[in-house]
Amino acid sequence: MNAHHADLIALLAGLAAVLVTASIAGHVLQRRLSPDGTNNVIENLNDRVKAWWIMIVLMGLALLFGRFGTTLLFAFASFAALREFITLTDTRRADHWALAAAFFLVLPIQYYLIYIDWYGLYSIFIPVYAFLLMPIIAALRGDTNRFFIRIAEVQWALMICVFCVSHVPALLSLQIPGYEGRNVLLIAFLVIVVQSSDVLQYVWGKLLGRTKIAPHLSPSKTVEGFAGGALSATALGAALYWITPFSPLQAGLLSFAIVLMGFFGGLVMSAIKRDRGVKDWGHLIAGHGGFIDRLDSVIFSAPIFFHLVRYWWSLT
Repeated sequence: MNAHHADLIALLAGLAAVLVTASIAGHVLQRRLSPDGTNNVIENLNDRVKAWWIMIVLMGLALLFGRFGTTLLFAFASFAALREFITLTDTRRADHWALAAAFFLVLPIQYYLIYIDWYGLYSIFIPVYAFLLMPIIAALRGDTNRFFIRIAEVQWALMICVFCVSHVPALLSLQIPGYEGRNVLLIAFLVIVVQSSDVLQYVWGKLLGRTKIAPHLSPSKTVEGFAGGALSATALGAALYWITPFSPLQAGLLSFAIVLMGFFGGLVMSAIKRDRGVKDWGHLIAGHGGFIDRLDSVIFSAPIFFHLVRYWWSLT
């Protein structure tokens, strides 16, 4: 067994131990406080733990299969997220060809470019070529009603659901001296830090939360919850330095940067949901909403993390 597989398995075993503890705690709380299933907080907690089991298993299998499995997993996540996003847009019949191109041309090409590590093209393919292609296809259909808004929504959907998310498997292509063959652990580091920040902000908010940060966007987010969760996740990231090419200080600073971007990403996606009048992006994952509800923090943090690591640590 090579070193990166050993570290990854140790990390997954640790996460499994945490989930086992959470599952036992949830079962005990349900027996005592919600035997009839009427305590929404307890029921939501148990739904979230069950969903986390599924996500950790899928993520673990993908990471163990390396570049192909990881790229395929996030391509599927992008497809599901793009579908959720498009269902909330005001598209018309004239947009069907543009949408077909987004799903069945732009998305697979972007992930193929990621898979073959063509940085010079995947870094600009969507922001340049797809952004120009979408309005051309829609304009040829001749429907000018709300044209600008319709095109902007599809372009934004591609940026959020495909371009940003694709930077997660792109981490596998970075060439970091002394870290060869272990890049999959960078993905684990990113996902664990960002997702744990969401959980820890929720916990700290329930324990100490008083001051609302953005009551019109996300009433549950508080200054105390954000501060406690961000600092806790930063400390966790610093403690996980051993799976990265970073020193503890560097791991902590990078963790703080992606935690901040994850938080702001959550606010932006909440603003879009409020504008559309929905609570969740979807209902595919019990206790978690849709794919975008789980990816919103990763969406904003992944490109920043990728480019910081590429600029400061990678040879390419």
